[in-house]
Amino acid sequence: MQHEVTVIQDLLDSNGHLREPGWAKKPVFNYRRKDIKASRFRIKEWDYYLILNDHHAIALTLADNSYMGMISASVLDFDSGTEHTGSIMTAFPMGKFKMPETADESHCHFENKRAKVDFLATEGTRTIFFEYKNFWDGKDLHAEFTLTQPFEDRIVIATPWKEDPKAFYYNQKINCMPAKGFYTLGDYRVDFHESDTFGTLDWGRGVWTRDNTWYWGSGNGWVEGGRFGFNFGYGFGDTSAATENALLYEGMLTKVDEVKFLPSDPDHLLMPWRIESNDDRVDLDFSPILDRAAAINALILSTDQHQVFGRVSGNVLLENNRRLDIRDLTCFFEIVHNVY
Repeated sequence: MQHEVTVIQDLLDSNGHLREPGWAKKPVFNYRRKDIKASRFRIKEWDYYLILNDHHAIALTLADNSYMGMISASVLDFDSGTEHTGSIMTAFPMGKFKMPETADESHCHFENKRAKVDFLATEGTRTIFFEYKNFWDGKDLHAEFTLTQPFEDRIVIATPWKEDPKAFYYNQKINCMPAKGFYTLGDYRVDFHESDTFGTLDWGRGVWTRDNTWYWGSGNGWVEGGRFGFNFGYGFGDTSAATENALLYEGMLTKVDEVKFLPSDPDHLLMPWRIESNDDRVDLDFSPILDRAAAINALILSTDQHQVFGRVSGNVLLENNRRLDIRDLTCFFEIVHNVY
């Protein structure tokens, strides 16, 4: 079952429960942090941008996880198969980051002695400014990007947990945004051009149970002359109302039921992966290039992340029964286990 929500409504009821679990093509839910009835220590809010082409990528995160704030960046070079990741953590922001309650017409801002972040969303455009002092090997990271966002379909999902009615995940994934800009790492500069670069926004708000494993995959690129993107995910929450799986082509969304993706050898993530759906819309093979691995084991939290970048080939079937031939589309698939 894939329940589409089409009526604009408040996300939560007076008890802090999801009013209508399901998926949408547009942001139909009204999210307000003050409507949450769970412990404020369990609220998770983040904006994550990934900008990539066939040669380079940069990922930038600002997250207020209540008892822990995080400013994180990753830079990746697919030609050399290398990456560098750094994270700055702050104690007990508890909503002080003032993460926007909408993914549109909004501004995320953070600044301290080591970092400055501005994520600004205006009509049709997103601008990114990111500074991270002493990011790697004594070098500062500086990034500036502009993303063009046509008013098109996106995948919006409201997911509950059976074991806790006050837990929920409200998420928007915006794919296929043409991107231009640059980052510098010390004296090294990488430029990105709209002709071959796309951005993705992962906008998440919610109350999570403590121990979860998720699987997420996303990619964008030019396919048969049009802008194509996908979002696949599973592994957490009660998805009986809807999954977050979707294909996007030239601004139009095709809903996909269930998608599974696992490496041929779970102990060797750089071996080939298989990606397929139960409704025959997705038939892809994934060839990994590099594994952006990160692990934290602290007193109150732990995380084990493997974000594997590579390229997919195969075919997908759109809503209009058009089958697209995918060849070497740069993307990622990740496996993340969080206790937080």
